[in-house]
Amino acid sequence: MATKKNFQILQGETWQRVIRWEQLPFLYKPITAITLAAPAAITATAHGFKTGWRAALVSVIGMSEINALNVPPRDSDYHQMTVVDPNTVTFNDINSAEYTPYVSGGYLMAYTPVDMSGYTASMEIKSRIGGPVLITLTTVNGGIAIDNTNHTITLLIAAAVTDILTWKTAVYDLDMISASNVVTPLYTGTLSVIAE
Repeated sequence: MATKKNFQILQGETWQRVIRWEQLPFLYKPITAITLAAPAAITATAHGFKTGWRAALVSVIGMSEINALNVPPRDSDYHQMTVVDPNTVTFNDINSAEYTPYVSGGYLMAYTPVDMSGYTASMEIKSRIGGPVLITLTTVNGGIAIDNTNHTITLLIAAAVTDILTWKTAVYDLDMISASNVVTPLYTGTLSVIAE
């Protein structure tokens, strides 16, 4: 089942969105240190994550303020990581400078990235559900780029195209297509055009 996600396009500007395809099972990487700093830096030896991937912090002792509020974590409990080195990540949106000091334990908890080897992608933008296609983005026409190393899917509409858009709201479906032609709906939602 596709995840619902709405986007906005600023008319006359290049529209680019980077998304990630996540799945169960969860990955758990043990934490050995967290700084009292902004941004919070988390040490998790050989974490294996890439910059931009999302993780929640769970079961941390001492610095309890940093733990996810829900078990299992909800979307709002996840934070985007910046990889500092193979053992350290930071969360730019967490200022832990005034938190209780870290004592021990805890895990970085993240979904497993989907292996996208052999996949292509297609995104159809329509005036309404079942309506005519306004724009098609694909891995063939350069509107979608799949980076399996960094586990990203990049959607792109050139500024020359957004500049001449005449519609205000449209709907879209983003599908991932395997090498054996199995189609997986990944995202669906609306696209709103904001005038310059």
